[in-house]
Amino acid sequence: MAPFTRRLLLLLLLLLPPLSPVTDASPPFIPPTCYSKVLSMAREATSWAAYLQSHYETGQCMAHMPELHLDVHNACVMYKMRTYMSLLEGLRDRRCSYTRDVQRLGHTLRQLFIIMSQKCHGDLAFTVYDCAALERPARGHY
Repeated sequence: MAPFTRRLLLLLLLLLPPLSPVTDASPPFIPPTCYSKVLSMAREATSWAAYLQSHYETGQCMAHMPELHLDVHNACVMYKMRTYMSLLEGLRDRRCSYTRDVQRLGHTLRQLFIIMSQKCHGDLAFTVYDCAALERPARGHY
């Protein structure tokens, strides 16, 4: 074999990635589906609203707000979120609305509303149409 071809072969072996799989590699990232994203955001918003109603800084001004129970399987959830967002925006007269925690809840609800109405519109299926069920904690869906 000529020295030039040996050098070329050696160079190719050094530049090519190894053919054996890397054993310590992490599993590939799997992005969440629309349903799992909506479900986790609804859980987060529900627990965050309950926290704000019981927290000492925001509890007094959030006391008149209805409890927020989001069930993404209920067709009335969009109406419930829209109503709750408008109530949160109506808190502007009070100091409570300017806290980061209340703004975070409003932002999360807005994001969830957009994701459900625009991004995942065809992927979600509502199995229940019971607006009164959203007034009490959901059982069984989570």
